[in-house]
Amino acid sequence: MNTTPEATLEVVRAHLHQISEITDTDWNSFSSKLTRRDIPKKTTFLASGSIENHISFIISGIVRLYIPKPEPSKEITFGFSFKEQFISAYDSFLTRRPSLYELQTLTDTTLLSITYDDLQEVYNTTKIGNLIGRLTAERLFLIKSKREQTLLNYTAEERYLDVFKARPEVIKEIPLKYISSYIGVTPQALSRIRKRIS
Repeated sequence: MNTTPEATLEVVRAHLHQISEITDTDWNSFSSKLTRRDIPKKTTFLASGSIENHISFIISGIVRLYIPKPEPSKEITFGFSFKEQFISAYDSFLTRRPSLYELQTLTDTTLLSITYDDLQEVYNTTKIGNLIGRLTAERLFLIKSKREQTLLNYTAEERYLDVFKARPEVIKEIPLKYISSYIGVTPQALSRIRKRIS
């Protein structure tokens, strides 16, 4: 992938353009406030108890959303975000209250991020600010809602198949313990499911 700053920004613009027309003036105002962040794999870049100060667009990589526990094996993974998706602990971002969950990279990850203060300025001067906020809110809502609905309505095997049907190539990148937590089964039960369907 071409990783020049201009090419990276165009990925974001193309994604947003699918949803709404963006004027050059609005785009220039918004894009001037984006900061590239290259985060190594297995890095928690938002800890619980911290206030989220960014909305980010994933240029490359995978991010896990999870609730930490004193015993790591009890952590609850409730979502994953992938390339060309927005990521934020948006409830914390919006309320300016500490997050109850954490964001962690599962692979080397590149983000384009805007801070809370910069987004407020963009809100006041462009139409694109509202679009970014709406897309991020929708993304977090869908992550939480999808997991709740699949836990209630599908078998463990169906939940496993559902997780990666849209992005089968990433399943190798995510440790099985996180997948098992996400679908609500033990790692041993997940191993049995994988054997059955392989």
